[in-house]
Amino acid sequence: MARILTALVIGLIFGLGLAVAGMTDPAKVLGFLDLAGDWDPSLAFVMGAGVIVTFIGYKLVLSRSGPVLAGAFQIPTRRDIDLNLVAGAALFGIGWGLAGYCPGPALSSLVSGALPVVALVASMAAGMVVVRVIKARG
Repeated sequence: MARILTALVIGLIFGLGLAVAGMTDPAKVLGFLDLAGDWDPSLAFVMGAGVIVTFIGYKLVLSRSGPVLAGAFQIPTRRDIDLNLVAGAALFGIGWGLAGYCPGPALSSLVSGALPVVALVASMAAGMVVVRVIKARG
């Protein structure tokens, strides 16, 4: 139960940070991607701050003997670049550019109840289910 509550609190803090930074506004994200037009560099600062916080967080957490709420750290070990990674990154980028949302801000924006956001998150969830079904079938 403690792990679920911890994940919930961390998710709420993350969502609040996205909202405060303006990343739940698709126009802001699309403005960042519009290099030839009215470019908005604020997303670069948000991403840079995220990278810095993550770097420091990993250094601090991994200096511990183990995690507080689990038996061991779960660190990804794969380093190969395969078709799934490239296709997933391409789909992510295309979706991000078309909708102006990536998964985190889309979930944070669900509280607005706006139909386009609900449709986007439902489509995202459906896509995840389809991929799992395809992978399960081999």
